[in-house]
Amino acid sequence: MLKSIFVLCPSLLICFSILAQVPEDALRLSFTHPSGTAREQAIGGAMGSLGGDLSANFVNPAGLGFYKVGELLFTPSYSFSGSNASYLLNNSKGGSTNQFNVSTSGLVYAEVNSPGNSNAFSIAVTRSADFNGHTFYKGNNNYSSATEAYVSEFESSGLSVNDALSSPNLTYGTRSALYTYLIDTSMGGLGPVISQPGKVLAAGGSLQQSTDIISSGGITELAFSVAGGIHDKWYWGGSVGVPILSYKHTVTYTETDNGANPNNDFSTYSYTEYYSASGAAFNFKLGGIFRPNLNWRFGLAVHTPSIWGITDKLSTKMVTNTEGYHGIDSINSAPLDQASNTSNTINYDVEGPWHFLVSGSYIFPGTQVEGKMGFITADIEYVTYTSPNFYFPLDDNGNSPDNSYYDPLNKAIKASYKNNFNFRLGGEYKVDELAFRLGGSYSMNPYSSADLKGSYSTISGGVGYRKKGIFIDLTYVELIKKDVNFPYRLTDKENVYATTRQNTGSIILTMGFKF
Repeated sequence: MLKSIFVLCPSLLICFSILAQVPEDALRLSFTHPSGTAREQAIGGAMGSLGGDLSANFVNPAGLGFYKVGELLFTPSYSFSGSNASYLLNNSKGGSTNQFNVSTSGLVYAEVNSPGNSNAFSIAVTRSADFNGHTFYKGNNNYSSATEAYVSEFESSGLSVNDALSSPNLTYGTRSALYTYLIDTSMGGLGPVISQPGKVLAAGGSLQQSTDIISSGGITELAFSVAGGIHDKWYWGGSVGVPILSYKHTVTYTETDNGANPNNDFSTYSYTEYYSASGAAFNFKLGGIFRPNLNWRFGLAVHTPSIWGITDKLSTKMVTNTEGYHGIDSINSAPLDQASNTSNTINYDVEGPWHFLVSGSYIFPGTQVEGKMGFITADIEYVTYTSPNFYFPLDDNGNSPDNSYYDPLNKAIKASYKNNFNFRLGGEYKVDELAFRLGGSYSMNPYSSADLKGSYSTISGGVGYRKKGIFIDLTYVELIKKDVNFPYRLTDKENVYATTRQNTGSIILTMGFKF
């Protein structure tokens, strides 16, 4: 598939080449979905107005105001996922990953001050993002090569070859391509080996291109909340969240000559990137719930942007075979760092998106004598995916640094993404001590281009048992995540990209008791 999404801002692409960060980093921090308790996940995560569940810490803390007694619970979960991708009319299957996590767990302490009035305090932890996955795709391309991006960056720098090899302002990829003769410097950097007259693409041949991405880690969030109820009609709550990020990925990109000509100066090259990011943030969540009668509940909540402090580390390796031109050469990023007297580590801050939540619940008529009750509940969430902003932290003297370094990236985030909605819907039907639940959720496409499709949806179901202050809930959630992945980006041609799909199944168990 071809797409010229970044033709809207081609001048920014050259600037991207010297940055450790790309727009996808902002989306990864923004496109999060708290894993929740088994009960909350069974009803699609729609906890904005229902209340009475520990996961309210991360959705609408006013829901904690419904507690009249304390509660302690633990939620282990096990997930298993697989992926597939389509690239240049070829379908590929990625690897599978299995992961044990601790979903929403913690403590609520509640006290009743007077009839209808109560307070609650809570400490909880959840898994708000899971980055474990394995994506692989390949296809044949007679149109473009990733090496053209290296040439473009080298030409734009205006540097000599020797100066470019030691320049901290050029990417590892471009410097590695120069070092291994993937870029033909004998022609002044005018073209990569595979695009020159008589070479692979110029001679009408094609390249087999493959991308292999293995990622791991996630975001774990702590919450400290306070809430209350007034006259069993108005409920309020606030939460301080502390998300903690741990993320790693290894990306190996390979191009191989599909032809049988051993004398066209190109056989294959591979470029591997080892990247990790770690950090922490803080945010605030505020909310309220109005219960006009026993049957209806309406909720409002706002989540402030998470303010992140992040450390990135990046190292690379390139292996190139240019046959009779220069044979096999290889280079990793360590000697490039030494030559440029720079580090492979960078510290920066990120301001995430705002979240605004509107929700409603209807409680089906029923009595404890009949032993039958139920509800249906729904949330609509608005997320500002265009608002994330990268910048450097204050220096040791508390002064603001020059953040023009990040201007191209911040502009591209606004051009690449759009604000949109998430929807969650669920219900429960209870018979005596047993509860039966169904739910689902859908997150709209965050990309501004109509040609790029990304979405996040779940379907779920579960059962619960409650008796004498002890409860056990069991849920299964099927997550379907659709996205796109660009193996490389060019400024003078339409860009090729892969469409990806990841299916993740999760078994969630919550065990707890009231006190």
